[in-house]
Amino acid sequence: MWDGWLDFAIATLVGIAVGIVVAVVATIVLAIVARRRRWAGVLSRQSRAPFRMLLLVVALWAAVRAAFPDDTWRGILDQLLTILIIAASAWLLASLVVVATDVALGRYRIDVPDNRVARRIRTQTLVVRRLAIAIIVIIGIGAVLLTFDAVRAIGASVLASAGIASIVAGLAAQSVLANVFAGLQIVFSDALRVDDVVVADGEWGRVGEITLSYVVLDLWDDRRLVLPCTYFTTTPFENWTRRGSELLGAVEMDLDWNVSPDRMREHLHEVVAATELWDGRTAVLQVTDAVAGYVRVRILVTAKDAPTLFDLRCLVREAMVTWVQRTLPDAVPVQRVRMTDAAGTAPADDPAARPHDGLFTGSVEAERRASTFTNAIQIVRESDAER
Repeated sequence: MWDGWLDFAIATLVGIAVGIVVAVVATIVLAIVARRRRWAGVLSRQSRAPFRMLLLVVALWAAVRAAFPDDTWRGILDQLLTILIIAASAWLLASLVVVATDVALGRYRIDVPDNRVARRIRTQTLVVRRLAIAIIVIIGIGAVLLTFDAVRAIGASVLASAGIASIVAGLAAQSVLANVFAGLQIVFSDALRVDDVVVADGEWGRVGEITLSYVVLDLWDDRRLVLPCTYFTTTPFENWTRRGSELLGAVEMDLDWNVSPDRMREHLHEVVAATELWDGRTAVLQVTDAVAGYVRVRILVTAKDAPTLFDLRCLVREAMVTWVQRTLPDAVPVQRVRMTDAAGTAPADDPAARPHDGLFTGSVEAERRASTFTNAIQIVRESDAER
C-alpha cells in the first residue's frame, strides 16, 4: 500500500518538475523576444499566472491518472482536476484575447489630433474582446457541465427541445438581445466610437465606454450618463466628432438701433486674432434681425473642438459686451417709457351729455329702423281709452 502512495508522490514530483521546467523555458524565451517585440512583454505579464496554473493542474491530473492508489477517489479527483483544467484553459484563452487586443490597441493612439480611425479601431476591438471573453466563459461552463454523467444523459432531450427552448429564451431575453445586437450595430457601423463627443438625451458629453448592452457618457460636469445601446439605434443624437472635431458656434446679442455693425466687426477680428482658441477658419458678424426695437447681431466663430469652441464663444461674448459698454454706450439695449402729468390732463367729457347717434335712436333713419320692431305693438292713448 505504501508503495502505491510512494509511486504517486514520485509521479507528482516528476509532473511538477516538468511543469516548472516548461514554465522557466517559456519565461526565458519571452524575455528574450520582449527585447525586440512589445507583444512578448504583454504576453508574459498577462498570461503568466493562467499558464502556470494550467501546467500545475495538468501535472497533478497526469499523476492521479498514472499512479493514484485508491480507485474510489481516483474518479472523483480525476473529474475535479478535469474541471480545473477546463477553468485554467478558459482563463489562459481569455488572457490571450486580452493580449491580442492590447497589442492591437497599442498601434493606434487616440491622444493625437487626427484620431478618428484610431477611435474606431479601439471601439471595435474592445467590443470584440468582451464578446470573445463571454463566448469563452460560456463554452467553459458548458464543458464543465458535460463532465457530469447526468448532464450528458439529458443532453439528447435538451437538444431535442432546443427549438422550443430557444424561442422561450428569446422571448424572455428580448430586451437583452436587442441591446446586444444594437451594441454590435453601433460598433461595426461606425456610428459611435469611444471618445466621440455627442449630444444625447439633452446632455453633452464624451463617450467613455461602449459595451454590448449600454453606453456610458462622461458629461461635461463630471456626471456619468448610462444609456442602453438601443437608444442610439432608435433615437436621433448628435455626433460632433463623426468626421472631424472642428465646429462652428454662434454668439447672439440684442442691441439698440444706435449700434454700428462695422465697428463691431472690426473689433471682432481684433479679438479672435489675439486668442489661440480661434482656429482661423471663420469669424463673421451679421445682423440677422431688426424688429421690436432691437437689432440682433449674430457672430459666428470656429474652433478645433467642442471644449475650445465653448471657451471661445464665452470669450467673444464677454469681449463684445465690454466693448459696447465702453465704446458705444448708446447701443446698449434700453426700454423707453413715456411719463405724463396726471394733474395737467383735461377730464374726459360725460358720454351721457354728448349727442348720441345709435342704431335705433338719434336720427330719422334710426327711428325708422326701430319702427320695424315696434309696429306690431298697439299703442293705446288715454283719449282713445275714454272714447
